[in-house]
Amino acid sequence: MVVIGVDPHKSSHTASALDPQTHRPLETVRIDAALPEYRRLLAWAKQFSERRWAVENARGLGRHLAQWLIARGETVVDVPPTATARVRELSRGGRRKNDALDAAAAASVAALQGDALPVTAEGASTVLGLLDERRLNLTQQRTRTVNQLHALLRDLLPGGVPTDLTADQAAAALTRSRPQSSVERARKDLARELITDIRALDRRLKANKQRMEEAIKDSNSRLTDIAGVGPVVAARLLGRTSLASRFPTAAAFAVYTGVAPIEIASADKARHRLSRQGDRQLNNALHTIALTQVRMHGSRGRLYYDRKIAEGKTHNEAMRCLKRRLADHVWRTMIGDEQRHAPSTPPPLHAAA
Repeated sequence: MVVIGVDPHKSSHTASALDPQTHRPLETVRIDAALPEYRRLLAWAKQFSERRWAVENARGLGRHLAQWLIARGETVVDVPPTATARVRELSRGGRRKNDALDAAAAASVAALQGDALPVTAEGASTVLGLLDERRLNLTQQRTRTVNQLHALLRDLLPGGVPTDLTADQAAAALTRSRPQSSVERARKDLARELITDIRALDRRLKANKQRMEEAIKDSNSRLTDIAGVGPVVAARLLGRTSLASRFPTAAAFAVYTGVAPIEIASADKARHRLSRQGDRQLNNALHTIALTQVRMHGSRGRLYYDRKIAEGKTHNEAMRCLKRRLADHVWRTMIGDEQRHAPSTPPPLHAAA
């Protein structure tokens, strides 16, 4: 089977067909990033009856081409740029870099079954990922707006206003302001604009959460059955994880989320430290679940937390243990969802006869 590596760019893509036995490039073609050129690329690839595509950064710059190929029945794997960089380092070419070499390196990684991951058609997880990113941007924008409003109200009212501020509370506090100068009037006018912006952002956040609930309902995920997992946390887990089966074990998922402790090799006795790596957004989602369960007396998470405290662990140590346990449970739940939704294998023909 010939492996076709693709080095995607914003305006052009370079594809290189590689013999998986000798790892030698057979033929290279360069196309523009346009649909007619996609068709020309596929026509060129059909000279190889058995083929597989290896697209570098198929979840980034190569997303459109990878999804276009999948829609036409092609098999596509994603090769991270770090993997192609390692291939270039180990090749006889040293650190030379061009599009053809990158495409051949991507094909080489796929041929060696290294870091390449299968790419599937976009679905519910992609929708949830988009909604989660939008919610994150809206939340950051609201935080900035509230901070600006706090600064204005601090200058308009003695002592300012409480930290936990809503739009209605800010509007009520603003009615107590009696501006005496043009500067104070300007501050009050700007505060009114910011309150209007906060109300608009609150409406968008509410609509975003409703769309998340609908998308999760359509996906038939059981994540929301876990205590502490609401639509926002479930959307983050599903949107940022994509397919749980890309992680061969629960331990691999824990490492990816940054909840797996790292052993201190130089210590006299077995000790571990907190991992600073991994997907911090997924780590935050697991922390939210753990914090919610600890606050729910009688929940399995709270019972586990209390058991760790009784063993002499501190609050932070017990929380880290709980997050690690929750990572296993979340991974198993998502794996179960994938298995339930996977298309059933058709019976063999002789059985049907």
